[in-house]
Amino acid sequence: MIFRGPGGGLILLTLLIGFTLDMIRLPPWLESFSPEWLALVLIYWSMALPHRVGVGTAWLLGLLVDAAQGVVLGQHALGLSVVVFMTLKVHRQVRVLPLWQQALSILLFLLVQRLLVFWINGMVGYPSQNWWFLAPVIGSVLVWPIVFIVLRDLRRFFVIR
Repeated sequence: MIFRGPGGGLILLTLLIGFTLDMIRLPPWLESFSPEWLALVLIYWSMALPHRVGVGTAWLLGLLVDAAQGVVLGQHALGLSVVVFMTLKVHRQVRVLPLWQQALSILLFLLVQRLLVFWINGMVGYPSQNWWFLAPVIGSVLVWPIVFIVLRDLRRFFVIR
C-alpha cells in the first residue's frame, strides 16, 4: 500500500528514519523522555494518507522494533497497531485541529500504547516498578508539532497523495 502512487519511497524513508531514531540511545538523563519517533511518524502518515499507511504497516514495523530491541515479540507491534487503528478511526477530526489539540490526541494514543507495552511486560514477568515508563509520552507530545510540520512540508513539496 505504501508504494501505491508517488512518494512511496519518501514515506518508507521517513518510517525508517523514525525506526532508526527509536533505536538511538540517548544520555541517561534524557533517555527517559526520548520521544516515540516511529509512533509519531506512523500517526502522521495514517492521518495524512490513511489509504496508504495502515495497521498492517504498523504491525510490521512493530515486529521490527521488537526484534531490534530483543523484547517479547509482538508487544510493540500490538501497541503501534492499536495507535494507528485509533488514529484511522478519528483522523478526519484530529487533522483539522490546531497543533496543540492534536498533541493532546497524540498524548492519549501514546498513553494507550505505553500501557499496552507495560501490561504485556507485566504478563511475562517484567513489571515496571515506577511510572517513568510513561515519560516518553511527554517527550513525544513536545516534539509532535515539529514532526507534523516537517512531514507536512515534505508531503506538500513532493506532492504525495
